[in-house]
Amino acid sequence: MAPRVLVSDKLSETAVQIFRDRGVEVDFEPGLGKDKDRLLEVIGRYDGLAIRSATKVTAKLLEAAANLKVIGRAGIGVDNVDIPAASARGVIVMNTPFGNSITTAEHAIAMMFAVARQIPEASASTHAGKWEKSRFMGVELTGKTLGVIGAGNIGSIVIARALGLRMKVIAYDPFLSDERAAELGCRKVELDELLAQADFITLHVPLTDKTRNILSHENIGKLKPGVRIVNCARGGLVDEAALAEALRGGRVAGAAFDVFAEEPATASPLFGLKNVVVTPHLGAATTEAQENVALQVAEQMSDYLMTGAVTNALNMPSVTAEEAKVMGPWLTLSQNLGSFIGQMTDEPIEAVNILYDGAVSEMNLNALTASVIAGLMQAGNPDVNMVSAPVMAKERGIEVSRTTQDQTGVFEAYIKVTMKTARRERSVAGTVFSDGKPRFIQIKGINIDAEVGAHMLYSTNDDRAGIIGTLGRVLGENGVNIANFTLGRTEKGKNAIALLYVDEPVSEAVLAQLRDTGVFNAVRPLHFRV
Repeated sequence: MAPRVLVSDKLSETAVQIFRDRGVEVDFEPGLGKDKDRLLEVIGRYDGLAIRSATKVTAKLLEAAANLKVIGRAGIGVDNVDIPAASARGVIVMNTPFGNSITTAEHAIAMMFAVARQIPEASASTHAGKWEKSRFMGVELTGKTLGVIGAGNIGSIVIARALGLRMKVIAYDPFLSDERAAELGCRKVELDELLAQADFITLHVPLTDKTRNILSHENIGKLKPGVRIVNCARGGLVDEAALAEALRGGRVAGAAFDVFAEEPATASPLFGLKNVVVTPHLGAATTEAQENVALQVAEQMSDYLMTGAVTNALNMPSVTAEEAKVMGPWLTLSQNLGSFIGQMTDEPIEAVNILYDGAVSEMNLNALTASVIAGLMQAGNPDVNMVSAPVMAKERGIEVSRTTQDQTGVFEAYIKVTMKTARRERSVAGTVFSDGKPRFIQIKGINIDAEVGAHMLYSTNDDRAGIIGTLGRVLGENGVNIANFTLGRTEKGKNAIALLYVDEPVSEAVLAQLRDTGVFNAVRPLHFRV
């Protein structure tokens, strides 16, 4: 029997035909995604679900999807898909990470022009029969300094377009190397310098714990007077209430927003302000972009359902079925090793070397390496997957190398990841035990044996008595249960580390209590996909 796919959001007829041409039965019901009850009733019939942003794939829907094998999102954002719930049920989630990059970048440039020349308001005035030529005095883009927050795939396209407009471009991106900045033609700066110098600011970062409210009330207070702000990336990157206050007070001359903290945005502190241009999340809304991502998702889903090939999966490695049986735990380990490095590093990474020792050196190293890099890059961008991560690493000038060697120690196989920045070198190693569970076996040259958990706490200190008691007391007083506790040190009285596997995330308040004890050199929460 041929696999069956439901298209519950609007896709082009050409995309639907791709399914049919490749032997997949398809039911095309655009708009069904908004009918939650009906979707819940029929989802059990399908092997695949093709969506855009309207369909919400919840744990409840997945529970009813007894036959579902793959979800394909025509676009990059998967906020409308419960990925952990899909993973738990063995459902692959795919996206199309590069189909709308140019379109989104062009929209940001268009919004910049619109706010600089007050085009929407001038258009409305003229439509109303007025001729208020002297009212709409704008500013030129030529010669102005554009501050780009996030110089990844979309941000780099914006930089190229801005340079073509003869703007001066500065960029803030913790993953941007000096070499990549020179290649792009921009100057790499810290965030405070960008805030103080930019005449225009455009944001191109995902919404993560690190980027949420990156333009906070405090940072808005650091802006150059008269700046104009463009956000076509994600809602939640800017404190909208604080920005509205700055717009009314004149510190910010204008803003252009395509995305909002709450969407659909029926209300916002920015609405009604005359120096603000707003659009309803149109960044990817061009004929070309919608067609590109629709065709791409149809091809990817068809390939998987008919041949087992996996492309652009967010929760499954791109490997063959035969390899997955052996490599599954090692792929999880490699991603966790990369994630450890990514979460521990707050400066541009220049190089990464991955050492494969023993039996693992004979596995699919391309997949394992991609998994390491995906884990590393996901610390800054949760939308990254094994396909897009190597591309993004190359864009950021990160040199990735790998080394293989025969078994050298007590472990039949292990992987060691070493990262270099301009200031430091950091390494972490791990293996897979016979129970199939990944373990961290070395951090910073210190041997340990730590099971990898979803929520972990890492600390460093000078080796001394009382560390275990301090960690246990503070966590216990705050109701944080410890599942596993691992210690290691270089030698007595020297550098020591602790790695704890805990049942829930450690809050900022608890972290502050630990730091206030004065016994730790560093305390950091870590999160892993397990």
